[in-house]
Amino acid sequence: MTQAHRPLLGCIADDFTGATDLASTLVAGGMRTVQTIGVQDDAKLDDIAADAIVVALKTRTVPAHEAVDQSLAALAWLRARGCRQIFFKYCSTFDSTPAGNIGPVTQALMAATGTSLAIACPAFPANQRTVYKGYLFVGDVLLSESGMRNHPLTPMRDPSLVRVLQAQTEATVGLVAHQVVARGAEAVRARLAQLRAEGAGMAIADALDERDLLVLGEACADHPLVTGGSGMAMGLPANFRRQGLLPAQDATVLPRIAGRCAVLAGSASDMTNRQVAQWLQDGRPAFRIDPMLLAAGEPVVARALAFARRSIGTPLIYATGPADEVAVVQRRLGVQAAGAMIEHTMGDLAQGLREQGVRHFVVAGGETSGAVVLALGVEMLRIGAPIAPGVPATVSLGPDRMGFALKSGNFGGPDFFAEAVAALAGSDAADAMRVGS
Repeated sequence: MTQAHRPLLGCIADDFTGATDLASTLVAGGMRTVQTIGVQDDAKLDDIAADAIVVALKTRTVPAHEAVDQSLAALAWLRARGCRQIFFKYCSTFDSTPAGNIGPVTQALMAATGTSLAIACPAFPANQRTVYKGYLFVGDVLLSESGMRNHPLTPMRDPSLVRVLQAQTEATVGLVAHQVVARGAEAVRARLAQLRAEGAGMAIADALDERDLLVLGEACADHPLVTGGSGMAMGLPANFRRQGLLPAQDATVLPRIAGRCAVLAGSASDMTNRQVAQWLQDGRPAFRIDPMLLAAGEPVVARALAFARRSIGTPLIYATGPADEVAVVQRRLGVQAAGAMIEHTMGDLAQGLREQGVRHFVVAGGETSGAVVLALGVEMLRIGAPIAPGVPATVSLGPDRMGFALKSGNFGGPDFFAEAVAALAGSDAADAMRVGS
């Protein structure tokens, strides 16, 4: 990467859709943003102008030591690119377990960057995630009363982020309460200095709206490391602009790509279930992947691809199901084995669909998105305008360009699939496109 193209902000995301969510926030702030799928060869970035680079890892649910090692490798690569500040991004529902991985990764990044106190705030008000007195709310209910309480890999049953983070780290975890945030950036800086003097190493920050997030971002202008959900990054572009490092520009422009579209859904989240139901209600073509048939060795992928080839309109291929059905599959096959099987299947489907002429993929679920982009050999994405909060349109960089909308399970409204198809492939794509014809 040439001196002229050196990025200002380097980001490490713990899953693929979280990375695109964060990148969308930065693009909205005027930062030309490239998302890489893991650490890439430097030469591939030589002619790419980017103000921010987001490294998408797959570390949310791996063993903590693996998450730490991969995150430190990404940090070293980003710092070698010249990044002035590092952002560690995790989910707005703080997805983790008592063993990690948010705490261990944060602690390792702090040590590597010489950070004495790191702020932590997953709030994303645009998607109804807010933090008050250290408690995380999803809409009007506590995190522990939301659909996250039954998440198959990271069930979140304690809404106190101070307690959750404290269980994952040796550092003392403090709180920057909302009454402090409401007084502005100087008050936040003073509170952080107080916590640092008291021996705290991490601080959960309250945020109820976007103004709070902008205040927190301004307060962290000189922090070598910032952590949080994508909302926490909202105030960071303005810091670089105030320093004269970031010009005013439209960072959302993407090239148009001709080709067919398909939707792949592997998430078992409540919203993805609603989105699948809406697609079916609208009478659009859909094929359900039965995990038990997959496990029995049935040619499910071949059947799904044959269905896609003969479909009139954009096809949805989904493994999404209600929580009780997912639980039955996990009991029979094992949680990890069931998840890995679905991810592998979605990757195979993506490859088969590309052979049919599909060049636009709408993908629901962080793990599913990771499997799809890896199977398609995607290494970098240019981030464009949002389709829904936290879900931008993206285009892969390289000789085989494709369009993507990579969606975290709970993001988007009930009509998101149709909206994303229209945004990627054109307004009439969902109804008029014959896949594989």
